[in-house]
Amino acid sequence: MEPAVERAPRILSRLYSAYPNATCALTHQDPWQLLVATILSAQCTDKRVNMVTPELFARYPTPDAVAAAEQEELESIIHSTGFYHAKARHLRASASIIAEEHGGRVPDNMEELLKLPGVARKTANVVLGTGYGIAVGVVVDTHVFRISRRLGLSAGRSPSIVERDLIRVVPRDEWIMYSHLLIHHGRAVCMARKPTCKGCTLTDLCPSAFFSESRTKDLHVSLKAAPSKGKD
Repeated sequence: MEPAVERAPRILSRLYSAYPNATCALTHQDPWQLLVATILSAQCTDKRVNMVTPELFARYPTPDAVAAAEQEELESIIHSTGFYHAKARHLRASASIIAEEHGGRVPDNMEELLKLPGVARKTANVVLGTGYGIAVGVVVDTHVFRISRRLGLSAGRSPSIVERDLIRVVPRDEWIMYSHLLIHHGRAVCMARKPTCKGCTLTDLCPSAFFSESRTKDLHVSLKAAPSKGKD
């Protein structure tokens, strides 16, 4: 199979055709809303976050408003996203910094973003890439981590190593869209537990596809051969 640096552009071309409307799954209107939504998305689905943020933004539309909000009131709104105690603290603390040190504008550089409570490199990449159109790195969430490894674009065992490898093989002008496309592909086809390799647009470019089909077939045969167990 071709080296990763040669396959990456072909993979992107296929994904663009498969998901022509791929975009950020978190509903937002500006970098501030995107930052809030991304902080809330930790250990939570984007769908759930999108159910919570309309009320949150309606009641607290600006960093100043969130900074002045009561901890308990924020927690009651974001409760269903999980880890709501920590998330509410992070939102209030980050909002205070943005309001007091940045004039209410979310920073547009990695260094300042990483100083905000609740913001690590993935969140910073989301804000910079999707919020400001600045390609500093590649967003590596669970879908991007899983699929990039399956595609053989990285063998890294941590998001930071996978991002480093992707920066090397994915063209820089595709860093932002790469994550959107893989997230869509991860939800539609390349699921964590049972990827749908048969019919996948990337089958001939994916070193894991044939292994996955073989493994599924072998598992099916072993289950048929296994003795059945009666109920107790």
